[in-house]
Amino acid sequence: MTHPTTTPDELQALLAGAAAAAPDWAARGPADRASALTAVADALDEHAGALLPLAREESHLPDGRLAGELKRTTFQLRLFAALLRDGAYLDARVDHADPDWPMGARPDIRRVLVPLGPVLNFAAGNFPFAFSVAGGDTAAALAAGCPVLVKVHPGHPRLSARTGEVVALALRDAGAPEGVFGLVHGVDEGVTALRDPRVKAASFTGSVAGGRALFDIACSRPEPIPFYGELGSVNPTFVTRAADAARAEEIAEGFVGSFALGAGQFCTKPGVLAVPEDSAVLRRLRSAALPGPAPMLSARFAEGYARRLGELAGHEAVRPLAANESAQADAPAPALLTAGIEDVLAGGGELLAECFGPAALVVTYAEESQLVALARALDGQLTATVVGEDDDAIVPELVPLLAERAGRVLWNQWPTGVSVTYAQQHGGPYPATTAPTTTSVGTAAIARFLRPVAYQGFPDHLLPEALREGNPQGLPRLVDGTPAR
Repeated sequence: MTHPTTTPDELQALLAGAAAAAPDWAARGPADRASALTAVADALDEHAGALLPLAREESHLPDGRLAGELKRTTFQLRLFAALLRDGAYLDARVDHADPDWPMGARPDIRRVLVPLGPVLNFAAGNFPFAFSVAGGDTAAALAAGCPVLVKVHPGHPRLSARTGEVVALALRDAGAPEGVFGLVHGVDEGVTALRDPRVKAASFTGSVAGGRALFDIACSRPEPIPFYGELGSVNPTFVTRAADAARAEEIAEGFVGSFALGAGQFCTKPGVLAVPEDSAVLRRLRSAALPGPAPMLSARFAEGYARRLGELAGHEAVRPLAANESAQADAPAPALLTAGIEDVLAGGGELLAECFGPAALVVTYAEESQLVALARALDGQLTATVVGEDDDAIVPELVPLLAERAGRVLWNQWPTGVSVTYAQQHGGPYPATTAPTTTSVGTAAIARFLRPVAYQGFPDHLLPEALREGNPQGLPRLVDGTPAR
């Protein structure tokens, strides 16, 4: 397939347009930006009949999954619109002058969050709507007041182009400035844009190797910029003996449904399951009827899966556990492998690396204390799950360790559902992400694209509206340390 490429002149025009739009878009009130985001959501819904067939053709994902993903995309746009109308995201703080302040006379200081500037968003391949052209980082950056250039993923170029047309037209009709949104096609063109001084932040969802290379570029620029990369995670699940004894069938069925969901192409797929070596869960998995083959997103994803699965299966400590023998070259079937925990720990992380696709490693342990050792051996993760009973003695020691290594810790649930909510955290220590203090899902994602500015001693009429004494926007603020409106 021949993919479109943005020409050098087109790229320069996009970068210049984003830079020119930045002051105007940042100056728009939250209500104006909220209306624009709602208009984009409405337009995407209106054009679903044209977008969904393109998504199905390019991604090989089923209709139900794609329709749900488009709904998720428009929902998060509307959720950010609601966040803007509330105004709390600005974290406005007012400290009045106080000559009796215990640390010495305090000047009048007022702090608010402001947009970073143009953002470059590298779209994901495994979510052609929700983490792509109009997805989470695009929505969060536009909500924050930042123009966005989306580096199109080569896995769905026609869908991206059509989605981009819908988004651009909706923004224009809503009165957004020219240049506030655009698409960049081509690998080298994305790197060129990342190096450009007009770009002030970047986001990415993809492989560890690709994300780390881009992260290094972002950090080595003459003016380094924030790079919010989501790279890789095995999302380990720890099953205690008591849970295994109480509900083995439920655990085995839930695990198979989670790791094989979407051909194992979810970033939160549970790729490692730790169970007792004599467990009922293990026996049920050994005889489990795994789902049949399903096409992966592209031939490149399928090739990468086959390569990584071959590395795992070829390791001397790894044995096959269960597989569906009806796999095809372009449609692999789920496979389960197993290894003992001592071999896994001795491998120095080799067996704990991500396998993107419908495979997982079942790790068997003899003593529950070994779960603690396994938790300590983990790299940073998006999620970590404990399947246990309320009175399990190991859990109070295990959970804090997992919280050190993962952005989201689950209890008796499966991690493949990442709800778009106010409290969601989709991130974690490296290599799960390059920015463990932020999230790419949920309303807190807007903080990625904002920075604080404090104004000291200014007359009221020169302050941003959010900081003026009369609070003309009616924002929630912290005034002299007390919440107020």
